[in-house]
Amino acid sequence: MPGRIVARTLSSAALCALLLGAGAPGALAAPSKPHASFEDVIALPDGFQPEGIAIGPGKTGYVGSLVDGDVYVFDVRTGEEIRTLDGPGTPSVGLKIDKRGRLFIAGGPAGDGRVVDAATGDILETYSFTAGPTFVNDVVLTRDAAWFTDSQQAQLYKVPIGPGGALSDEFEVLPLSGDWVQEPGFNANGIAETPNHRALLVIQTGTGTLFRVDKETGVATAVDLGEVSLANGDGLLVIGRKLYVVQNVLNTVAVIRLNAAGTEGELVDEITDSDFQVPTTIAKYGKGLYLPNARFDTPPTPDTPYSVVRIDR
Repeated sequence: MPGRIVARTLSSAALCALLLGAGAPGALAAPSKPHASFEDVIALPDGFQPEGIAIGPGKTGYVGSLVDGDVYVFDVRTGEEIRTLDGPGTPSVGLKIDKRGRLFIAGGPAGDGRVVDAATGDILETYSFTAGPTFVNDVVLTRDAAWFTDSQQAQLYKVPIGPGGALSDEFEVLPLSGDWVQEPGFNANGIAETPNHRALLVIQTGTGTLFRVDKETGVATAVDLGEVSLANGDGLLVIGRKLYVVQNVLNTVAVIRLNAAGTEGELVDEITDSDFQVPTTIAKYGKGLYLPNARFDTPPTPDTPYSVVRIDR
């Protein structure tokens, strides 16, 4: 296995990000220390074309396929396959899992979201969010809702979650306004909550801008990051006050220290790794971060190898 490195660099992320261009990476590398009892590279089935990742209760990981929506289930410690959940024949993009063992899955160009039993693959609910130009890209779970982004339309989709985890059979559309300007190409991509859980964070891939979005009004305000651009920003993950931003074609994870409200932040680290091959999204387990290699720079074939990479945080 090639040596592992942690490097200072710039940033990037998103499906179809190759069409949008990328910033130039920087330098200043230093070795990292992989955790000896975990696999650093986990093989996925050939031709799988992964995008989203979630890690559930215990040590179970889930990766969705852009090909047919299958979800590959694996042990995050050993990398061994547990099972594969059959998809609907349309893509599985971003995904999250709740404490009740339900996977919330963004449906990409199908314009939908679905909730799946993580043990059986049974579809519990399907939400047809929109028709026409769409790419339902990512999802975050909050205390009372699942929020989905659309990279082709300037709006978010909210699926309310009631007492006891009850799923609504309806959804709400929240138009984005304020500082948000819809651009050609990919727009809203990764989504997370602010550290104080009062608002949402959304990355706009084409501009590299991070926005704080009011959950009630949809007003988006650019987060003050100084001169930092998060070019090609893709998956987001908030741990405490730290925001991890996957910049896919740059093979970089930008680490931002936010204030509690998520209105401003400071770039404190940029992580790269010799095993990155255009990672897209990110999930945590223990002291590790897991990223699927989407390999958007490699023409996909049924024999193309794919993997998940683990790095220390």
